[in-house]
Amino acid sequence: MLALSLALVSAAAPFISAQTAATKRPMTFEDMMQMKRLGETAVSPDGKWLAYSVTSVNLDQNTKTAELWLQAIAGGEPQKLAVAQAGDSGVQFSSDGKRILFLSSRDGSQQVWLADFDPATGATSNPKKLTTISTEADNALWSPDGKSIVFTSAVYPDCPAITPADASGDKCNAERDATAAASKVKAQIFTHLLYRHWDHYTGDKRSHLFLATVDTGALRDLTPNDPRDVPPFSLGGGGGFAISPDSKELAFTENLDEEPAISTSASIFTLDLTNPAAKPVKVSTSKGGNFNPAYSPDGKYLAWRSQERAGYESDKFRLMVYDRATKTTKNLLPNFDRWVDEFIWSQDSTRVYIVAATTGYAPVYYVSIINDDFVRLDTFNQGLGEYSDLHLLPDNKTIIATRMSVRQPSEVVKFVDDQTGVIIDYNMNKKTLQSFRDLGAPLEKTTIPITHVNDTLLVQLDLPAMESFWFTAADKTKLQGFLIRPPAFDPAKKYPVKFLIHGGPQGAWGDAWSFRWNAELFAANGYVVVMVNPRGSTGYGQAIVDGVNGDWGGKPFSDLMEGLDAAERKFSFIDKNREAALGASYGGFMANWVLGHTDRFKCIVSHDGMFNPESAYGSTEEMWFNEWEFKGHPWDYYGKPDAENPFRKWSPMMSAKNFKTPTLVIHGQLDYRLDVSEGFQLFDTLQRLKVPSKMLYFPDEGHWVLKPQNSRLWYKTVNDWVDQWTK
Repeated sequence: MLALSLALVSAAAPFISAQTAATKRPMTFEDMMQMKRLGETAVSPDGKWLAYSVTSVNLDQNTKTAELWLQAIAGGEPQKLAVAQAGDSGVQFSSDGKRILFLSSRDGSQQVWLADFDPATGATSNPKKLTTISTEADNALWSPDGKSIVFTSAVYPDCPAITPADASGDKCNAERDATAAASKVKAQIFTHLLYRHWDHYTGDKRSHLFLATVDTGALRDLTPNDPRDVPPFSLGGGGGFAISPDSKELAFTENLDEEPAISTSASIFTLDLTNPAAKPVKVSTSKGGNFNPAYSPDGKYLAWRSQERAGYESDKFRLMVYDRATKTTKNLLPNFDRWVDEFIWSQDSTRVYIVAATTGYAPVYYVSIINDDFVRLDTFNQGLGEYSDLHLLPDNKTIIATRMSVRQPSEVVKFVDDQTGVIIDYNMNKKTLQSFRDLGAPLEKTTIPITHVNDTLLVQLDLPAMESFWFTAADKTKLQGFLIRPPAFDPAKKYPVKFLIHGGPQGAWGDAWSFRWNAELFAANGYVVVMVNPRGSTGYGQAIVDGVNGDWGGKPFSDLMEGLDAAERKFSFIDKNREAALGASYGGFMANWVLGHTDRFKCIVSHDGMFNPESAYGSTEEMWFNEWEFKGHPWDYYGKPDAENPFRKWSPMMSAKNFKTPTLVIHGQLDYRLDVSEGFQLFDTLQRLKVPSKMLYFPDEGHWVLKPQNSRLWYKTVNDWVDQWTK
C-alpha cells in the first residue's frame, strides 16, 4: 500500500492562499453554512466551457438554492447561465456544442428544457420547454446525434405505455395523481417489500426510461409497463444509463429479481433504439450489482462497474469491459484490490481513467485497453484530497475534475496526463498495491484550479492539516488513523478528544470535506479530532472491507480501541482522561457497542445507531444488508445460544447492564434504514438505568440531518454535550 502520510497535507496546503496563522480564526457553523456547494459539472465538446451548479444556503430562511454557472476553462470570471433560473439543474451540452439542455421547474413541474448556445462567446438564448409529461422528468441525457434525449420519470406501470402514437398513458398518470391528492384517505395497502425506502414510502409508481424526440417532443416509454424501477435507486444519483456513439443503442441497469428488498443483483441491459418492438438484452454476467454503463467513443466497447457476489452491496467494484462485436466481457483490472469508484473513457478509446480510494485519499489512475498498463497519475498534488466527476478534453490528455480535501469543499480543477506516472505492472510481476510504490517515484504535475467559489472565506479560516498515523492491530493487520489538531494549537497544552467513528460499516475517513460530520468544525472549539479506519473500511483492500461481516463488535471494536491507544502514544498533547466517542449509522451502532464494553470515554454521541439487531431486521427496508452482515435471518438462530446468534451476539442491547457513560441519542423520524425505534429503545434503556442521557429527535429528517436550521441545532447539541462532560 502507498502508506502515504497525510502529514504531507500541511506542507502542500492546496488551494488556500498563503496567510499567517495569526490572522486566521477558527471556523464556525455559520462559516460552514456560508460556503457554496459545488454540484454537477459539464464540459462543452470543444473543451472551452465549463458549466456547473452551485448551491447556496440561507440559514435564516432555512433554504438551499442551486444556480447554474458558466465559466471559460482557459480563465475568466464565472457568470450565471442566462437562460437558467434558481433551482434549475442537470445542465449538459449537445455533441455539436450549439445547444444545452437543463431541468427546470419554473412552470411548477420539472421538465427538460433546451436552449441555444454560442461556443464562441458562451451566450445562451431562446430557452424552450421540450417535455410536458405530467409525472415530470429527471436525469436527462443527450443522444450523441442530438436528435433525442433519454430521461427518467416515475409512472404507474399499469397505465397504458406512452408512445408517440398514443399519449393516453400520460392522461392516466395525471388522473391517478390527482385522485390520490384529492382523496381524504391517505392509507396505503402493501403487497410487497421495499414499501418504503430511506426517507419516503415508495407507493405505486416506478421509475421508467423515456425517449424524447428533440424536433417534436414526442415521447416513448422504453421500459413500458415494467413493475420495477429502471434504473434502480442509487445513493450516488444519476440515471444509470448511456447511449451508444451512433445513438442506436441504450445501455441501462435493472434488477430483475422478484424481491428487490433482499437483492443487490442489478444487471446491465442493452436496447435497440431503432426498433420500437425490440426487447432488452442482458449483457452482464455477474451475480452481484452492475452499474454505470459507458460506451467507448469508438463504439467498440461498453464498460461498467461490477460486483461479483450477490446480496453484498459492499463487494469490490471491478471494471468490466464488454466487446460489442465478440460479445465477450473482460475484467480490466483483475488484480487491483481497490474499488473502482468511477471511470471515463479516453477520447481515442485506448484508455480508461478511474478514481479509486486508497489510504484516505482518492487519486486518478488509467488502465490501457491495449497492453493492460496500469498507471497512477501522481501527484500534481493529487496525493492530497479526493477526485471525482472526471471529464477528458478533446486534446485527449487534459482532465477536468472536482477535488476536495478535509480543508476545502469541492472545486473544479484541471491537470494534464502526459502519459507518465507510476506504472503498476501487476500482471507480469504479480505486484500488489502494497508494494507498487517500489516500481517508481511519483512524478510532480501541475493542477490548476478552475473554480474559486469559496476562496474569499477559506483564506480567513484556521483549518489545521490532517495527519496520518499507522498502527498494528492485535492480529498484526496494519491499519490507519487520522488526527486534526485544534486551531491555534499549543504543544505545551493537553487537549480533549473527539473520537469519530465512521458509518457504513463499509466506509472510511479520509482527506475529504463533509457538511455533515465536519472534522475541522469538530476541532474548531479546542479539540483534537481522532479518526480510525478499522476492519470494514474501504481503501485498504477487500479483505479489510470484508473484515466486518458477521463480526460487528469484534475486530472492528478492538481496531478502534487500539487505534486510539496508538494515537495517545504518538501524540503527547492528547488528554486521555477527556475523550468523547461519536458515531452515526454503523458508527452509531459502534457508539452503542462502546457504551456497553468500555468506560474509557467521558461521554458518547449515538446518531441513528442500531441498538437491537433483531428489531432492526424487522423495521429496515433494504433487508439484504442485515441478512448479509448478520449471516441470515433472526429465526435461523432461534433456540441456539446467544454466542452462536449474530443478532444477539452483536446486540448492544444485550450489554445494557454495563451502561454507565453519559450518552446523547439522536434519531430522525424519517430514517427508514435504521428506524427511529432503535433510538427510542436506546434512550428508554438509558433513562431506566438512570444513566445521564438526552435525546435529540427530528420529526422531519431521515438518515441524515439536511435542513440548515436542523443542522445548526445538531452541531450545537452535540458540541454542548461533549463540552459538558469533557471540559
